[in-house]
This record gives sequence, C-alpha cells and structure tokens, in this order.
Amino acid sequence: MTDDLLARHRAVLPSWMPLYYAEPIELVSGSGRRVTDAQGRSYLDFFGGVLTNMIGYDIPEIREAVERQLATGIAHTSTLYLIRQQVELAEKIAQRSGIPDARVFFTNSGTEANEAALLVATNHRRSHQILAVRNSYHGRSYAAMGVTGNRNWSASGLNPLQVAWLHSGDRVRGLLARLSADEQVDAAVEDLREVLATQTAGDVAALIAEPIQGVGGFVHPPDGLFAGWKKVLDEHGILFIADEVQTGWGRTGEHFWGYQAHGVTPDLLTFAKGIGNGFALAGVVGRAEVLESVPAISFSTFGGNPISTAAGNAVLDYLIAHDLQANAARVGAILADGLRSAVGGLDCVAEVRGKGLMLGVEFVRPGSSEPDPALTNRVFEAARDGGLLAGKGGLHGNVLRMGPPLTLTEEEAREGLAILVDAIRTAAGLAA
Repeated sequence: MTDDLLARHRAVLPSWMPLYYAEPIELVSGSGRRVTDAQGRSYLDFFGGVLTNMIGYDIPEIREAVERQLATGIAHTSTLYLIRQQVELAEKIAQRSGIPDARVFFTNSGTEANEAALLVATNHRRSHQILAVRNSYHGRSYAAMGVTGNRNWSASGLNPLQVAWLHSGDRVRGLLARLSADEQVDAAVEDLREVLATQTAGDVAALIAEPIQGVGGFVHPPDGLFAGWKKVLDEHGILFIADEVQTGWGRTGEHFWGYQAHGVTPDLLTFAKGIGNGFALAGVVGRAEVLESVPAISFSTFGGNPISTAAGNAVLDYLIAHDLQANAARVGAILADGLRSAVGGLDCVAEVRGKGLMLGVEFVRPGSSEPDPALTNRVFEAARDGGLLAGKGGLHGNVLRMGPPLTLTEEEAREGLAILVDAIRTAAGLAA
C-alpha cells in the first residue's frame, strides 16, 4: 500500500476499522494460495480473507461460473423472481446440512445469517431469551453483537435479547480449564442446568454456539460437549443453533460441519465465508417448522443473488470433487504436528490448538498463563516479513490464527510451517 492510499483510507474511513501490520499492505493480485502486494512482493496466504477464500485465488472453475452468469446480462433480479442458481445451491446445502426436512435462506454475510437464525428461533419459541457462550463472536449487527461474548467486539452495551452465558472450552484459563475433557463436559452440562434454573424465566428460545470459536482464537470444547448440552436443551424444548460461519465446509478435516464432532444435529445452522470464495454469500439452514416461523414477509435483497450463487455452486462442486475435507485433515496435520514439535514446548507458547486447517497458537509470558499480545504481534509481523500472511485473535489478542485455503498443498504447508517456526523463535529472542 502506498502512503498516499493509506492517507486516503484514514481520511475517509472510520478509525474503528483496523488495518493489519505496522505498514499496511494493498493486495493487488492472487493465484492459488499466493497473493501479491502493490510493491510486487508475494506472500503465501494462511488467512484467506479471514477464512473466506476457501478454494484460493483465481480458480478457473469459479471464475468461469461467474463469467457465464455475467454473460447473460443479469447480475441481479432480487429474490422476487425464481433464481435457478439459488435453488440449485439450496438443494445441495439442504442435503449436506444433515438437518431433516431442511429449508435454506440466503443472506450476504455471517452476521446477517446469525441475525436471521435468531429471528426465526425467537419467533418459533415466542421468547427473546438466548443462551450464548463466553468468548464467542457472532457478528456486528444489533442482535448478533448481543450474543457475542467478547467485549473487544461489543460495540454497544445495549441488547435486544436477554442473554445468559455459558463457559467456553478454554483450556488455558478459566474455571473449567483445569479439568480433564470428560470432567469439563460434565461441569459444563451442570453449569447449563444451573444457568437455566437461575438466570432465565425458563422459556429460553435457543443456544447459539460455534464448534470452534473463530475470533475467540480457535478455542473449542471437548468433542461431545454439544451432545451433553443438547440433551438438556431438548428437555426444555430449547433450539440449538450451530454457527458454522468459520468451521463449515470441511475445514476441520474430520467432518463436513463442526457440529458433527459432537454427535448431534442442530435445529439451525448458519454458514458464510468460504462458500462464496470471496463473493458475498451466506445463509441459515434449518428444520422447516423452525425456519417457517416468520409471521410476515421477509427477504434479503441481495441474498442468494445470481452472481454469488453461481460462485457458490462452483465452490461446493469443486470442494466435493477434490475432497478438500480430506486435504484439510492431511495438510492440517502437517502444520499442527510441526508446530507442536518445533515450538509447542516453548515457555511462551501456551497451546497449539485447532482442527484441520483452522489452527491457532496462543502466546503467554514465559512460565505463566498471562497473555502476551506484544509477542503475538512480533510473531505476526515477523511472519509477514518472511512472506506469510496470518491472522490474530483471541479474547486478549494473543493468538496467531491460521485458516489457509483448503487447497493448500503439502509443500506449501511445509513452506509456511518453516516461516512460522522461524518467526516464533525470532520474536521470542531464540536462535532461528
């Protein structure tokens, strides 16, 4: 990014929109898993537009699908007309969702998808009481922000919902961190029962939870926790919303959806990010009796538009045809195992965690669990200097986040691993 463009950015855009890096960069081209900045420097991208460019850059099958739609002369019609691409994609997603008798409503972003899920859940249950999870992130709109359990992203203390909070799966700090996996599940289920008995009026609408907390630094609970929660929810008729905005489409490697690690099926599932591979596309899929709980006309002007759903169909077809879920498991293991082996024992690394191609490294002050965001930022900048783009996150800003395109090759994984290990050791003041 030139100084001129940076100055222009600061002159017309709000200060609460952050820019990455001490010297922000402008990305001007991309191919595969690599992007190039305005200065001509190439980077291996391990963050993919915040896990959005799921297939990578300049993928012919996706580009050609969009070009075919553009060639018709129709970029948009509104959903007041039949849209073939939308119907075809909805059919695929409904079938893949695992939800019986599913209906799909398309939006533009994960925020809107979660907002829609909350709308139908509260209407279905005739209650504005919601259970949410500490350290969560569900979006920047009014209700979605209201169920976000991370004050860094809570731009307002006002809330249209009555929210009661459950413990997260944090294994580094917190009341449940010291417990074994089985003990943590038991304690979390006991906590849910107590929260229902003490903090609610009983008629709760839904629980919304991320299988792996994205903005929260890729924190996730032991497998099976959602099953324990769901048993209690079902006793009370409370709906379960799985926020799969970051975990969906096989990114975790072991399953197509993150919720499947828990052996349950949600009533509603939200998706976004990767399905459009850069095009604005998101939505909610749920049981018909739940999703039909809208008593008036409602639609999303651009949600499920012909261009975005043309891209979405091509993305989903490519994902399945190339078995990218299996690739996420295989290539993600190279990164996870490599990081744990090379830096997992350092006293400044609290945890290497995640699943598939959704991995985080949490940094702390040596010999403690005190977050070290300054070290995290040094690692972040050093990785960029080494030619690798990553992300940051966590409640305390001390987690390096990685969500590469699911097309990442084994060779690229090893290349990125070497850059990361060197960045961590250099930033920590150790010999590379």
